[in-house]
Amino acid sequence: MSMTEITRVIEQISRDKGIERGVLIEVLEEALRSAAKKRFGAKADIEVQHNEALGEIEVFQFKEVVKEVEEPDLQLSEEEGRLLDPESQVGDSLGVKMDTAAFGRIAAQSAKQVIIQKLKDAERNAIYSSYIHRKGEIINGIVQRIERGNVIVNLGQTEGILPVREQIPKEAFHRGDRVRAYLLDVLEESRGPQIVLSRTHPFFLVNLFETEVPEIAEGMVTIRDAIREPGSRAKMSVTSKDADVDPVGACVGMKGSRVQNVVQELRGERIDIIPWHVDPARYICNALAPAEISKVIIDEDNRSMEVIVPDEFLSIAIGKRGQNVRLASKLTGWHLDVKSEAQYSSALAENLELIMALPEVDAELASLLQENGFFTLEDIAGASLDTLAQINGMGLEKATSLADAAGAALLAKGKSSSKEEYLDDEAFESDIEK
Repeated sequence: MSMTEITRVIEQISRDKGIERGVLIEVLEEALRSAAKKRFGAKADIEVQHNEALGEIEVFQFKEVVKEVEEPDLQLSEEEGRLLDPESQVGDSLGVKMDTAAFGRIAAQSAKQVIIQKLKDAERNAIYSSYIHRKGEIINGIVQRIERGNVIVNLGQTEGILPVREQIPKEAFHRGDRVRAYLLDVLEESRGPQIVLSRTHPFFLVNLFETEVPEIAEGMVTIRDAIREPGSRAKMSVTSKDADVDPVGACVGMKGSRVQNVVQELRGERIDIIPWHVDPARYICNALAPAEISKVIIDEDNRSMEVIVPDEFLSIAIGKRGQNVRLASKLTGWHLDVKSEAQYSSALAENLELIMALPEVDAELASLLQENGFFTLEDIAGASLDTLAQINGMGLEKATSLADAAGAALLAKGKSSSKEEYLDDEAFESDIEK
């Protein structure tokens, strides 16, 4: 193959494989250096360089000028040296341009192996560099084959894997199907980079909306949080920088066209789009929609909320198998305890009785305590004494006594509960023996 042909091949491989031209030239230089060493021995002083002007890779063997030649592959006589350079002297090192055709079959085979290996390495590096910066994007491919449930996707330059765990439940793929997925990760492995895809990641949902909704792509509407139970239901909160732009309406689209395109891609997954709010209580009320909320009791220390809903909305707020409240909790980052008004009233009355059972607590003081946020014995026992002392002007001494009494009542209640469980276990074992 002539050097002109080599240059053409370099250009073609660079285009087809996405490998930089400079990397390919380095590969060929190393291959020729390896071939020369194979032919003339490891001691040979070989230099390989790319001549841009001639469009060829030149190989030079440097030999030392000596008075008496003992190693012809490493040394030149004075006469030979003067033919190359009339001013050469003993001890000089002169480069002789080599004919690569003289390397021999074994050396050529060695060069070929080096080229093949280096091209594979260069191609892997090019693929890795190409995809590592695309993490978090949606990419398209064609199903190549299915291996033990994992879908191998042809991405053009390389293949990606859509593992079983990253597939939407009950989703079926066949060879030749077009598939869209979220580029989850790019792993460096010995056999080459592995492109890991996902169709279950919340960001797949987010990126689909970025594609469908121009207001999101332009930065006018922002997706604040998103959570999914793939193939079943998802919740997504949105906000707008422009007061005139309804973020929920923008995502839903005219007659639901935009959201329906996403639902179709996610195989019918139901998507709740809600307005984000800086106030956690308002945000949670939005997240539990379409249920109406009567009251929210916030425990900031434990990042939890007790949510009270009208009796007829309890099943809607909780959702099928607890899905609605579970997704709302994950979306907002708060632990949610949903109760109906009847359940709340019953618990309130029960706790009121327990508080009234404390020494020196009458119905009026018990009601005042609950009105000030001390609904249970736990609330009183763990209260700040200064805050407690201000209620009805009871003072620090009485507040301390009340908190201690609540703690003692809780301790007694705990022991009683444990005893009841123990007695129940004994009865259960007795029944088994019978």
